[in-house]
Amino acid sequence: MVMVKVAMGVMAGAAMIAAIPAMAHGEEIANDLGRCESSAKGPAVLVDVRGFTAATGKVRVQSYPATKAAWLAKGEWLNRIDTAVRPANGAMRFCVPVPRAGEYGIAVRHDRDGNGKTDISRDGGGFSNNPSISIFNLGKPGVEKAAFHVGPGVTKITINLKYM
Repeated sequence: MVMVKVAMGVMAGAAMIAAIPAMAHGEEIANDLGRCESSAKGPAVLVDVRGFTAATGKVRVQSYPATKAAWLAKGEWLNRIDTAVRPANGAMRFCVPVPRAGEYGIAVRHDRDGNGKTDISRDGGGFSNNPSISIFNLGKPGVEKAAFHVGPGVTKITINLKYM
């Protein structure tokens, strides 16, 4: 009888895990600010990116699950917004949806000449929580420094761009 109850509990737990949708990876999306207009339209992150040094090139905003395996790993981003740089007073705003409430990290890159390549001496970047970056860590902070909690609604953050 005990074995039957244990087996049923294991199967119920497995069914619950299977019912949780997997996080999709690699979806390029438009910057739909309407999705962040009210806190009832989540889960999403309203990201204010500040400190653009030039109104040229492209900006890329990417969300990641806040895990060591996924953070800044190629192909592990959840959503990506790529758009022309059009700052107002050195800032731009982005709405980044996430699959569900939880822990995430956001990475931003300002590709000043728009060539699609990172030029560490010209391009800027930043991360959620604004951790310090330097040439010594190649501008890539650990996930523990960039992770933040997203609730069921709209979570607001500010990322300050840094240039080397």
